[in-house]
Amino acid sequence: MVPRYARPEMSALWEPEAKFRIWFEIEAHATQKLGELGVVPESAAKALWDWWATNPKIDVEAIDAIEAVTKHDVIAFLTWVAEQVGDEARFMHQGMTSSDVLDTTLAVQLARASDILLTDLDALLAAIKRRAEEHKYTATIGRSHGIHAEPVTFGLKMAQAYAEFDRCRTRLIAAREEIATCAVSGAVGTFANIDPAVEEHVAQKLGLKPEPVSTQVIPRDRHAMYFATLAVIAGSIERLAVEVRHLQRTEVLEAEEYFSPGQKGSSAMPHKRNPILTENLTGQARMIRSYAMPALENVALWHERDISHSSVERYIGPDATIALDFSLARLTGVIDKLLVYPERMQANMDRMGGLVHSQRVLLALTQAGVSREDAYRLVQRNAMKVWESDGQLQLLDLLKGDEEVTAALTNEQLEDKFDLGYHFKHVDTVFARVFG
Repeated sequence: MVPRYARPEMSALWEPEAKFRIWFEIEAHATQKLGELGVVPESAAKALWDWWATNPKIDVEAIDAIEAVTKHDVIAFLTWVAEQVGDEARFMHQGMTSSDVLDTTLAVQLARASDILLTDLDALLAAIKRRAEEHKYTATIGRSHGIHAEPVTFGLKMAQAYAEFDRCRTRLIAAREEIATCAVSGAVGTFANIDPAVEEHVAQKLGLKPEPVSTQVIPRDRHAMYFATLAVIAGSIERLAVEVRHLQRTEVLEAEEYFSPGQKGSSAMPHKRNPILTENLTGQARMIRSYAMPALENVALWHERDISHSSVERYIGPDATIALDFSLARLTGVIDKLLVYPERMQANMDRMGGLVHSQRVLLALTQAGVSREDAYRLVQRNAMKVWESDGQLQLLDLLKGDEEVTAALTNEQLEDKFDLGYHFKHVDTVFARVFG
């Protein structure tokens, strides 16, 4: 985790003290249910909760010092708690194994991280929707292969982004549902030394569901799906970030990141206004996507368990969620403050001499009885003259002067095919599909 790219709420979720507090809750809830079942004295859970009610500070350094000797983190924690609580603490962890604590804790952390990320997505969706409605009919050029294609609106660009991130939200809800499972099933997951009712109780208290078959660890296909979902969201972030970066290029300059008073773009060139935020988002997306691969490799564990996944998850759990939280917040800020230049959009669209209307002329010629092959040839030969003049010539003028074209279409009919508004007649339909 890089502090530069971390926000407090998500970072706090992964702090050692936060982890140890979840460990305690798992152990205390399990001990309480064991007391109700008559396996341990009910006084054991009472002792644990009475100590906890004093809201003690978790002494991370003391636990780490014990672990330096035991070489086992869960045992170190249990030893430290026993030192604080006293004799009743010996009933903690009855019939449990370390994975019961570790895997259930990771499930809690990832579920809570998901809730933060869903809030982030809601903020991003609200910002995109606002800009989409603001620029619903702001005409701009659509590009395929980076080349002028046909007119669109900037609002449609934003609507596409909204629909994509709405899908991301749906996927994250599903990923949260899948990851939020609890395992308190003991060694190799057979419940030989602990009643399944304990697992159900702990799951209910922590807002999880019991893992149907935990084997000793929660199966890592769940985690693979979760981190793959984060990777897909990162891909969507980069898609929109790259769009902003392209639109900010000097030769295009149809939109750009907000440039605050006092901000500097370059240490050498005072004139620079660089798309640093969206470039950063591209880098963040690369890192978040990279965490999906080790999560996929974690699926294949030996038999009922091994710990080859453990070190991986100590990296990717915090890093992926913290980076995505930061990235979603940053992208929301970019979209919220994005500077949009409709005049430049119109100027860019006009600079190629009406080429963007070529398809309408092609279709009109075919409807007037010209074969498609001939219609394409007639439009293209005039379009190439405009292209090679760098927009100094106008396609409409050339078409009006082409006898083969005017043999099929009148000047009035040709002029009608250069109506910009024609391209936007279904914008309302698209917006209704996206926003309801």
